[in-house]
Formats: sequence, C-alpha cells, structure tokens
Amino acid sequence: MEHNTIQGVIFDLDGTLLDSTGVWSQVDRQILEHYDREVPPDITQVVRKMSIEESSRYFVERFSLSCTPEQLAQQVSDMVAEEYHQHLQLKPHVPELLDWLDKKGIVYGVATATYGELAQAALKRLGLWERIQFLLTEQEVGAPKTQPRIFREAAGRLHLGRRQIAVAEDSLHCVETARAAGFFTVGVYDPVSDSDWAAMRATATVTVTDLLEMQDIFR
Repeated sequence: MEHNTIQGVIFDLDGTLLDSTGVWSQVDRQILEHYDREVPPDITQVVRKMSIEESSRYFVERFSLSCTPEQLAQQVSDMVAEEYHQHLQLKPHVPELLDWLDKKGIVYGVATATYGELAQAALKRLGLWERIQFLLTEQEVGAPKTQPRIFREAAGRLHLGRRQIAVAEDSLHCVETARAAGFFTVGVYDPVSDSDWAAMRATATVTVTDLLEMQDIFR
C-alpha cells in the first residue's frame, strides 16, 4: 500500500500519545500488595492484553481477592485518577505531530483501553480534547484490542476505509490485531515494552522511535 493513501490516524493513548504505561505497571503490583498477595514477576505481561473487565476478573479469581471485579475496577480507577487528572504528560513531540497533521488535513482520533473518564481528563488538561475527532474506549465497544472491533468502529468515526488509516500503537498485540484486520500499522516505541520491540519491528507496517517520524508516512 502506498503511504500517500493514508488520510487518517487512530492513535492509542497510553504509551503512544501519553507517557503513562509505567503507572499501570505499578498499579498491578500495588493492588496485590494492598490485598497482601505475593506479586508474580510477570503479572504486567500477563494482564497486558486484557481489557479492564477481564483483568479485574483475573485478579479477583486468581488471587482470591475479597472484592468483586467491579469493585476492583473502581479501586484501580481511583488509584490512577490523580495521575491522569494532574500529572501525566504527553510523549515527546505530540503537539508538533498533530500540528503537522492538521496542516495536511489528516484526521485523527483516539482508541484506548483506559477508563473513558480518565482518558478524557488527561486529554482536556493537555490540550488535545478539542483536536481529536473522537475518544473511543474498549468499554464502549465491548471488546478488548485483541479483537478488531474497536479499530473498525474508529474507522467508521473517521469516515474512512481501513486502507486509508494508520493505526499507531505501542503494544504488540494491538498492532497484530490491527494489521490482521487490514490496517496500516505504526509501531511506536515505548520503554516499558522494550522486550517486544524486535517483534514489533517485524510485525508493524512501519515503526517509529519518535512520533515525528510518522510524518514520513504521508510524504
């Protein structure tokens, strides 16, 4: 596929636009420590592909926690809320890339696994809310990013076909899903996922270590 056919971008949020993946690695451990459970060294890797609902059920069932999955999901939301409302920052060169896309007439939105209220709070605080075409969450579409539903729904909101859209993601499983569904994929480097980088380079249509490198897709 020619790069110059791309007319829109579906951006992931955490680890792609927002420097936030470290927060989620920490909260996995904090939850287990809160319930006085031993923290498996691979816990973040295990739950990385899960939706919030799936990971909440997994924690409650595997570690016999004294709460419901719904209560745990709310507890996790409360634990990370301050970070999204007050502290988390954009990854380098996000505003510059969006300025460039705007000048090119490239439309874009955000599809995320994160709680919608938290994602919206961060996007508003950081000045991106008015710029994006949409914010779409796994909860809204009822499926995790191991399934293509969220990408197809996002494409519909951009009013573009899948071959006209670049999906930018830092997680390998998301790139795998989007590429299998026929989208042009951009693997974005994030230090938390460094162990997957070789596989990401072999899987994504293109990879970038700096978001400004995405400009080359549209030239």
